[in-house]
Amino acid sequence: MTMAWLMVLTGITAQEVRMLQTDVPQRPVGQRDVLQLTAPPIPTVRVGFIGLGMRGPGAVERFAQIDGTDIKGLCDVEANRVEDCQKLLERHGRPRATAYSGSTEAYKKMCERTDIDLIYIATDWVHHVPLAVYAMEHGKHVAIEVPAALDMDEIWQLINTSERTRLHCMMLENCVYDFFELAALNMAQQGLFGEVLHVEGSYLHNLDDFWTAYWDNWRLDYNAKHRGDVYPTHGIGPDCQVLNIHRGDRMEYLVAMDTKPYNGPRVVKKLTGNDCPDFQNGDQTSTLIRTLQGKTMLIQHDVLTPRPYSRMFQVVGSDGYASKYPVNQLLFRSSTLSNESPDYQNLNAHSAMPDSLCQAMLRKYLPPFVQELQEKARRVGGHGGMDFLMDYRLVYCLQNGLPLDMDVYDMAEWCCLGPLTRLSLENNSMPVAIPDFTRGAWDRVKGFSYAFKK
Repeated sequence: MTMAWLMVLTGITAQEVRMLQTDVPQRPVGQRDVLQLTAPPIPTVRVGFIGLGMRGPGAVERFAQIDGTDIKGLCDVEANRVEDCQKLLERHGRPRATAYSGSTEAYKKMCERTDIDLIYIATDWVHHVPLAVYAMEHGKHVAIEVPAALDMDEIWQLINTSERTRLHCMMLENCVYDFFELAALNMAQQGLFGEVLHVEGSYLHNLDDFWTAYWDNWRLDYNAKHRGDVYPTHGIGPDCQVLNIHRGDRMEYLVAMDTKPYNGPRVVKKLTGNDCPDFQNGDQTSTLIRTLQGKTMLIQHDVLTPRPYSRMFQVVGSDGYASKYPVNQLLFRSSTLSNESPDYQNLNAHSAMPDSLCQAMLRKYLPPFVQELQEKARRVGGHGGMDFLMDYRLVYCLQNGLPLDMDVYDMAEWCCLGPLTRLSLENNSMPVAIPDFTRGAWDRVKGFSYAFKK
């Protein structure tokens, strides 16, 4: 069938014909979206943790230092990990929690309790969705480590379960709470960049020192079996907030390209002694995304080459620029900052502003709630404090019955790069349409914002 006849018979455009599509399942009858979802306030948030390996213990320690929380349950297949977290609670003057261990099914008893409000999931990636769905089906809000879902079926399963149960399903993307990203987002919202036209983000992190820390070698195994950007959320999360994705704009399509897998098979050989000729994940994966409003995004993934750590965060606007790596940089048209201070005038149009002015701007444009919390956040820690800010905001919103900073559609949009980049790569880097996970409501909310009690 020719393209012309296909267009006549289906009514779709030439652009849509040239784009690979994925199914958008019809919303079940009686179900509605969860944009700006609120739930009854929970003055004391009672939480259970599942997965106490690399990320879980840090979360337990942070929650032990957030007022208005009660840590009810600790769950891991390894009993010694549960006991280590019990000691964390004791050091912070908290009572020991009920322990669940010894079985991959132990989490179910914790989810079935009636005295827990939130299940916090920090297991290996492949178990995120079944645990989250079980928790929501038993009346619990869920917070899931990144990436929350690995394929389109899992993404839609989380969306539909959250919509049906009217419970929060938040992905624990900590990088949107890094101080630079928070200040840059506020600058964008205040119009300092003019119209934001392009953003960049990445996860560039050589994992040579970490592969053996993952239980049962699960992370290296996943990279060996899956092509594409399998860990996109740290890079794309801050970018989507700057661009107001599903809050006035949405990602329309992507194109992905990768290198051959050179270092992956070498890592497998070094760690296991086995050859791995069919290693799937390229050393470098690059993804270009275009939005309906004509903005572009560049997202990269590389955990195998010896390049310096970077999340490559950049904001490129009509009147300004911000970049976090390798050093903090800001650049604005002089006219944009004419009302700020004489110090900001006569800026060089080809060079970033002096570091002292850059740091002053970053301090000034930290959101007020971050300015109030930053000292405690840095003290409690978690990647310099951003993990604490993430957990604090989650608890604050639950306590006050407010919409969370990140909803299930953020989760979907940021996780979908995994399966969709693979689809593009396996079809000679063809464009792949990015579904509207809100199923028609992507422009009902106007702009990203944080919710606060009145």
